[in-house]
Amino acid sequence: MQKLSIFSFLSLLILFLLSPFTESKSSSENISSDLCPITKCSENGPSIRFPFRLNTQPIFCGHDGFELSCSNSNTILHLPSSSSDFHVLEISYHDSTIAIRDGQETTSCPIQNLLSFNITDSKFFFFPFWAGKTLVNCGEMVDLNGAIGPVECVSGDKNFVYVMNSDAGMDQLPLACRTYKSFRVSTELDLVKAIMRDSIAPRIVLGWNDFEYGCHDCEQSGDICSFNITSNSTICLKQPDPRGRRVKIAVFTSTSIGGLLVFAMVIFLIYRSRKSEKEKEIQVKVEKFLEDYKTLNPTRYTYSELKKITSKFKHRLGQGGYGSVFKGKLSNGIPVAVKMLENSKGNGEEFINEVATIGRIHHFNIARLLGFCSEGTRRGLLYEYMPNGSLEKFIFLKNNDSTHRPLSWEQLQAIAIGVARGIEYLHQGCNHRILHFDIKPHNILLDHNFRPKISDFGLAKLCSRDQSIISMTAARGTPGYAAPELFSRNFGEVSYKSDVFSYGMMLLEMVGCRENIDISIENQSQIYFPEWIYNKVRRGEEFGFEIEADHGDEETAKKLSIVALWCIQWNPAERPSMSMVIQMLEGDLQSLEMPPKPFVSSDAETDTI
Repeated sequence: MQKLSIFSFLSLLILFLLSPFTESKSSSENISSDLCPITKCSENGPSIRFPFRLNTQPIFCGHDGFELSCSNSNTILHLPSSSSDFHVLEISYHDSTIAIRDGQETTSCPIQNLLSFNITDSKFFFFPFWAGKTLVNCGEMVDLNGAIGPVECVSGDKNFVYVMNSDAGMDQLPLACRTYKSFRVSTELDLVKAIMRDSIAPRIVLGWNDFEYGCHDCEQSGDICSFNITSNSTICLKQPDPRGRRVKIAVFTSTSIGGLLVFAMVIFLIYRSRKSEKEKEIQVKVEKFLEDYKTLNPTRYTYSELKKITSKFKHRLGQGGYGSVFKGKLSNGIPVAVKMLENSKGNGEEFINEVATIGRIHHFNIARLLGFCSEGTRRGLLYEYMPNGSLEKFIFLKNNDSTHRPLSWEQLQAIAIGVARGIEYLHQGCNHRILHFDIKPHNILLDHNFRPKISDFGLAKLCSRDQSIISMTAARGTPGYAAPELFSRNFGEVSYKSDVFSYGMMLLEMVGCRENIDISIENQSQIYFPEWIYNKVRRGEEFGFEIEADHGDEETAKKLSIVALWCIQWNPAERPSMSMVIQMLEGDLQSLEMPPKPFVSSDAETDTI
């Protein structure tokens, strides 16, 4: 009896040890597993199981909208709102994602697959949640910040198509461009492949909501989510061991503790290996993001790094009272302009102003600050490089040479509108209103398409958006451009209208291709350019500028002049806001009213300048 009791005890112990690893199922679970076995369309194809089902299996094997089929060893998914069938490349039940590709894999224009892709009325969503992309169609070759293109297979002889992030400020597009198509993409790599005419339809990753089907906790634990016919609900089944039940019994009835430890160690090493690979993938992704982020946000550099970027300050682009500007190149090949503040004043106030203002904003018509350096008395600012330099080289006739021809009137108007949009953004588009206080042609940079970008924020001042009057302890700005209230409060209070005045003076110089104050001319009574412009416009006379112009150009010149004269009104209250300036510039000449005379006339009215 005692021997029998010991034997019974040992038997019960073995059964207890094996019980977690035996495949005990209810009759309903057996029915479900028998009718809905895990299947594949090919040896290397993805496993098909709940919530998916093969179209040859009973309906209860999968959820509505998750039906798959087999065709020539390919696993096929059909989407309700798409006329195409998609090849299923991979299904991850753990991550609740499915990777697919258009059934017509070979194509001369892969991006068309993304444009026509539609998941409306399906159970899927884009994964991960990448920002949408937008196609921009331009009537000419342009340089759009952050855009990819032009995309050859969707462009033509007279239209150039670019891809931009949908949140990239589409309201700031050049006049020659318009948006016409938005789409989504799973990864930036898939987008690049689609644009580079890879001849293979791009891979698209979709996700589904496993919480909706009660499978999330089960799949996350490493088990299999299935369907229970009796309870009409999902159940969680233990992951089957491919080696079979005999191996399980042999392992767990073994008396070798060392064997169990070795087995556990192997499992641990496999787990660590996979985790390490995953961590490496994450690290690569993070490093790529930081590298991209570095080019979008101001980065702090050391002085030695600046020397390397500028090849020891070899190529000087210009020099002024602030110091010198040098051409350089970042490690990723992006060209930059490095401004060294050699004569910085005000205990670093100019340096702080630049970093605090331009470092926090991104706009199409504002020069982007890529980085800065501050080591002791060495302070530098890294800007995006503008190959055409500053505006004054192209509008002042005395500065023009064989390489710097005067700009066309169409270009001048586009530049005027671009600068106005940049100033309007500073005044109204930021969290804090930014007053520049030094708008002039020297501080307007031009890219290779002559699109303007406002630079040099050394005199800028931040204030709240509802603050209409600014207190100033000293005059700011450049003589000839600075508003009169900056020098005497008898003309009014300092406000954002001070930038409007400076913009107006710059606009007059763009019209006349000369500086409004020229100290090289002795008879100053004959050189006050705004008065000369005012008299010409009031009389309806042609300007007779040295820049060749037809009738349409003459109208453009008059429109720019009238807007400029409104901007330079000595009373700040009579000057328009920059929003109104943009409307005036984009409107018709006939809709503009002649402004009051913005100055006191000289003793002898003259037509000579």
